[in-house]
Amino acid sequence: MATDAIDIVGRPVGRTLARHRESGLSRRAAPSWFARQWAMWSRTLAPLRPLDAPRGLPTAWDASWPLPREPLSAGRARRLVTAQLGDWAVSDLADTAELLVSELVTNALRHTRGPLRLNLRLRQGRLLCEVEDTASTGPVRGAAGPDAESGRGTELIDLLADAWGSSRTATGKSVWFELRSGGRFPDMP
Repeated sequence: MATDAIDIVGRPVGRTLARHRESGLSRRAAPSWFARQWAMWSRTLAPLRPLDAPRGLPTAWDASWPLPREPLSAGRARRLVTAQLGDWAVSDLADTAELLVSELVTNALRHTRGPLRLNLRLRQGRLLCEVEDTASTGPVRGAAGPDAESGRGTELIDLLADAWGSSRTATGKSVWFELRSGGRFPDMP
């Protein structure tokens, strides 16, 4: 009997699958060890989009830009957000989004190393802004004194964003915030 592949332990996959079929296991049974391993390794080995390239598969309501590691990137991010929100006809979000994106990009430049990427997504009147970087540690809330020159970024995001957080990604982390459009917004998915 010819087999198609060999699993990690060296057993022929074709015989293992045939044995499972013969044993009468239902399709609703828990996935086999081989199926779980295959799923895990296929996700792990999937090609990653480097942060110095835009996110793949953009739609009309997604935008993505790599940002260079330089102080001027915060200003560039503000301009990109303002222009994109104008194109999407949700300019009522521009001032808040511009301020918060500037804060996220500045924090990423100050506290991480490596490339950055800015992602915007508009769905059903909600704007999701993400700044991806290569560090795995999330933002840290600090108590800023009354005379401190910095340390109020997370408080600012907390006050102005409808929701915000940090998520681990395959290349590091993504710090995101969400804003709801109070005005009319275009038809979208």
